[in-house]
Amino acid sequence: QVQLVESGGGLVQPGASLSLSCAASGRTFSTYYMAWFRQAPGKEREFVALINSVGFVTSYADSVKGRFTISRDNPKNMVYLQMNSLNTEDTAVYYCAAGRSYSWNRKLYDYWGQGTQVTVSS
Repeated sequence: QVQLVESGGGLVQPGASLSLSCAASGRTFSTYYMAWFRQAPGKEREFVALINSVGFVTSYADSVKGRFTISRDNPKNMVYLQMNSLNTEDTAVYYCAAGRSYSWNRKLYDYWGQGTQVTVSS
């Protein structure tokens, strides 16, 4: 019912900024909670950021709090992740996800994008 496509990943140096976008298809997009997760090689997929359906309540993992900002534009069916002060620990595949629960638990998300690679390296 909801299809998600991420974009905006790439190779950047430590300290740089990067903006990720998630384009959604589906008339019910505005009724979903949206989240960003990431997965580094050899590690489990971990929570990054969460935003409610309206867009004025957000939550962040401690590792990115103060550096990353999640936002959404419901009329455009878009979700964004602004990433600042990137470091090598942020290197991972970033996934956009949609679900019916306001939760950090990846198992509660019903729809996922294919992911976009973010590499932070000197």
